[in-house]
Amino acid sequence: MDRIDKARELRSFQTFAEGKLWQLLRGRKLAGLKFRRQVPIDRYIADFACFDARLIVELDGAVHEDRFEQDQRRTDVLRSLGWHVVRFDNEVMLAEPHRVLDGILAELGRSMP
Repeated sequence: MDRIDKARELRSFQTFAEGKLWQLLRGRKLAGLKFRRQVPIDRYIADFACFDARLIVELDGAVHEDRFEQDQRRTDVLRSLGWHVVRFDNEVMLAEPHRVLDGILAELGRSMP
């Protein structure tokens, strides 16, 4: 399966947290910026990406608890390609979505020219 097919599959089987964040981002609802979901970038698939701001938003569930080093390498590669990467736990997205949106807005403030 190539990256585009994998991205399509991930969009079809998104987590509940991803679905909730997508409802808040889609249609330029946040700061008028266009976000895309499950976007192939280099060898990875980013959960959400805003190309205008070069910002990637990752939502991390329980599977990421044991993958800190792998996630850090991924973040380092994406940053080397000029992307800003911000990560949030699924639990925070589900319990306090305003905190996630505030975090994204803060990162947008740092990443926008």
